[in-house]
Amino acid sequence: QKASAPIQARASGLFVVDPIPANTGNTREFSEIDLEEYADNKAQGDQASRARVQQGYNKIMIKKRVAKNIGITFEMRTENKYQDVTRRLTNLGNLVPNRMELDLQHRFGFATATSMTDKNGDTVDLTLGDTLQLAHTAHTVRGSSATYRNRLANNPVVSRGSLEGMENLVVEQTPNQFGEKMTMPFDVIWSTDDPNTTNTIREYLKSTASPDAAHAGVENVYAGKYRHVVLSRVATTAAGAVDSTKAKYWGLASTLMSTAHLGIWEESHLLSPAPGNNGEDIQTDDWEYGTRGGYGICIVSAAWFKISTGDGVA
Repeated sequence: QKASAPIQARASGLFVVDPIPANTGNTREFSEIDLEEYADNKAQGDQASRARVQQGYNKIMIKKRVAKNIGITFEMRTENKYQDVTRRLTNLGNLVPNRMELDLQHRFGFATATSMTDKNGDTVDLTLGDTLQLAHTAHTVRGSSATYRNRLANNPVVSRGSLEGMENLVVEQTPNQFGEKMTMPFDVIWSTDDPNTTNTIREYLKSTASPDAAHAGVENVYAGKYRHVVLSRVATTAAGAVDSTKAKYWGLASTLMSTAHLGIWEESHLLSPAPGNNGEDIQTDDWEYGTRGGYGICIVSAAWFKISTGDGVA
C-alpha cells in the first residue's frame, strides 16, 4: 500500500527516517554535537591542545497515531461489485502515508511559523532547538554569539540570480556550533509543484545546447549539481486544501547534514475483518476495514536548509 502512495518527502532524503522499536516509550530526544573545524599549531615539545566539542540544541519528538476506518457493505461483497471494493481498499491503504506526507511537508509549508493547528484541531510545535521557526533571519548557535539566516533576503522566485543568492547563503550562512564556517554539501533543490517554478528549475538543471547552436560547447554549470525534489503538499492549508500564497516556495538542502527526523513507531498497515475479531457489524452486515500508523516529526536545527517563500516580501 505504501508503494501506491506518493511518498515524496519521506523518500527524498530530506528527513532522516528512524525506526522506533516497540515498548520503548512515545518520545525520542534528538540533538547535535560539533567538533571545532581546525587543528591548532603545535610547537616542538609542546602538548597538543584539546579539541573543543560543543553540544548543540536538542528537540524532543512526540509520537502520534493516525487511523481511518471504512465499511464494505454486504451488497458490495455479494453482487459482484469487486471494482468498488478494490477501489475503496486501495484508497484506504493510502490514507496514512498521505497524512504522513502532509505532516512532513507542512514543516516546510509552515516554515515561517512557530506553531500551527493541524487538520484535526491539534496544536503542532514547529520550533527548532533554538526555539525559532525553521525559516528565520537570525538563528543562533550554542558555542558562539554568531547568528545565521536560512531565509533568502527579499524572498524572490527561482531564477539564475536568486539561485546564486541561495548558494551564497550556503557559502556564508552555514556555521557550526562555534560559529565557524562549514563546507556543507548541499545536494537537493526542492520546490512546490508550481509549474513555472518546477519548469524553471528543470531548465537550469537539464539545459543542453545543440552542437550546431551559436552557444554550442557552453557548459551548463548546474547540470548534475542538484537533485530536484518536488513536494506537492507544501502549498496547502492545514486541512490539505490548495494555498496559492505558498505556490512559489523553494530552496536548497543538504541531505547528508539534515537534522529533520521522522520516527516510525508503527508503519502504515491495514486491519481486516476475520471470524472472531468483531470485523463484521451485526447491525448492518458491513465488513469493517481499518488503516493505522504511528510516527513523530522534529527538526533540530536549520543550517542544512535554505528557503525562499517566493512572494517578494523582505
